[in-house]
Amino acid sequence: MFLAEEAAKASTSTIDPFDWFMLAFTVIIAIGFVRLLMVRPKKNVFAIGFTTVALAMFLFIDYVMIFKIWTA
Repeated sequence: MFLAEEAAKASTSTIDPFDWFMLAFTVIIAIGFVRLLMVRPKKNVFAIGFTTVALAMFLFIDYVMIFKIWTA
């Protein structure tokens, strides 16, 4: 009985469907960051700073999500 419970726990995935949205949002923010940096005539410094903070936050959340939750 206990072996069946352990096998059921081991087979359940810790990956939530929302995790895929978090990874997609991180990619979209990274693309936007690169596009902001490539603008030639006049750069929007506020937008670059805001995107930098958002990208850093999402990258940290993705790191925690992948290495602390998925592989736990």
